[in-house]
Amino acid sequence: MNFRSDSTPAEYIAVTLDNGIATIALNRPDVRNAINDQMRAELIAAFEWADSATEVRAVVLTGTGKGFCAGGDISGMRERLDAPAGDVAFNGWKRQKRTHRGIAVIHHMTKPVIAAMNGAAFGLGLDMALACDFIIAARGAKMSMSFIKRGLVSDGGGMYFLPRRVGLAKAKELILTARVLEADEALAIGMVDRVCAGDDLLAQAQAWAEELSQGSPAAIALTKAILDQSLESSADEIFALGREAQAICYTTTEHRQSVEEFLARKPR
Repeated sequence: MNFRSDSTPAEYIAVTLDNGIATIALNRPDVRNAINDQMRAELIAAFEWADSATEVRAVVLTGTGKGFCAGGDISGMRERLDAPAGDVAFNGWKRQKRTHRGIAVIHHMTKPVIAAMNGAAFGLGLDMALACDFIIAARGAKMSMSFIKRGLVSDGGGMYFLPRRVGLAKAKELILTARVLEADEALAIGMVDRVCAGDDLLAQAQAWAEELSQGSPAAIALTKAILDQSLESSADEIFALGREAQAICYTTTEHRQSVEEFLARKPR
């Protein structure tokens, strides 16, 4: 389906919608779905569409072909290095802004997002998976925080998301060594949430997405927004956010219908 507001066909992102679950697939299989500027722009557009479309209840992010995402496109790195020396830093700053927008649009989705890791997830590809709410990986899928092998730091949120999944010391070890993990080890340390056979991956991810998205859209969106702030906030701050969110939920159609249905069933 075409999710672009300007009706331009997407080249590097494929989107399908089934039973309220949008599956967004990175679609450069010849380069293991490495991210270039056009793919990033299409990915942002796809997630913005999914966030605003009332027919979408949840999102599954996956890759086509053998890999989930190999990270940033090396050809883009070459172009960056070939720029005049005086432009390298500012060009890099602008590129980082686009990278972070691509991560933020995933992380701040108001609907559940599951990464279905069908194969290798390296560098920025792994950062992108970590930005999702949950990760289900195909057994045998490999992953690495590979930035340091290119003389770089994790620039796609990995230094924020990874310690929250595996703890600070383990995150430092994985980032500083750039060692490759397989799915079973990643599951054991909490880096991914589920592992399954590769041929069942998409079906399991979509079924899980349906399970996670049955509740009121307003309650889900508000709950996600508050939980994402919980580790940096005090208890009083979370309670205050909860009060505001509950006041909104009191006004929703879903809450009213739920109360009325319960009372209708209750013996008097």
